[in-house]
Amino acid sequence: MENNVKVVDEEKGGILILHVSGRLDASTSPLVEKDIIKFIDAGSKQVVLDFAGVDYLSSAGMRLLLASTKKIKAIEGKLVVCSLSDMVLDVIKMAGFNHILDIQPDEETALKQF
Repeated sequence: MENNVKVVDEEKGGILILHVSGRLDASTSPLVEKDIIKFIDAGSKQVVLDFAGVDYLSSAGMRLLLASTKKIKAIEGKLVVCSLSDMVLDVIKMAGFNHILDIQPDEETALKQF
């Protein structure tokens, strides 16, 4: 089975939006994390992860979310995750990550968090 994951970046009012699609598992999460860290290292302090296209999230995907959140908080930035499917949100809630992550229902609401 082929794992295709895609990250498309967009900027709105100085806020970086990363549209993530595909499966976030052990083989794809490191690739997405590398993309996110690249943007943070380049100076992006306000980041929205739009997960509308994410249909699967493993523990490796959750680690990516945690690592990205820690990295952006270290530079006094903010990361907001939005547009999670019910299944992905359930996985995050079971792990208790909903208390760590800023999760919003859609991109419009996410952008208002900055």
